[in-house]
Amino acid sequence: MGKPKVESISSAARKDGRLVWNHSTHISGLIPILERLCQQDGIQTVTPGVIGRVKGHSPKLQLRVSVPIRGGYKVIARHGKTVQEVFILTTLDQDKFTDAIAIAMKN
Repeated sequence: MGKPKVESISSAARKDGRLVWNHSTHISGLIPILERLCQQDGIQTVTPGVIGRVKGHSPKLQLRVSVPIRGGYKVIARHGKTVQEVFILTTLDQDKFTDAIAIAMKN
C-alpha cells in the first residue's frame, strides 16, 4: 500500500462539503444557498433540521449563526413566519464562517 501522497491529502481537505437531505420540506430559497455554501473551503457537512413557525415576520430570507455546536455551528434560517434550523460542520472560525454565509447568500 505505502504512504498516501501529499497531494491526495491536500485535495481531500479541499473537497466540497455535502448537503444532507433528511427532510422533504425546506424553506423556499434555502437549498440553493446551502449548495453554494457547501462549495466553499472549510465547510464539511450541512444538515437542514426542524422547521417551525414564529410570530415575527422576516420579509427576506435570513441566515443567522445561532450557537456553536461540536465541530461547527447551528444556523437559524428565517423567511416570512417560517424558521428552520441548519447544522453546519466546519473547520472555520465564527468570523470566517459568517463571511462564508454572506458570500453564499450574495450569489
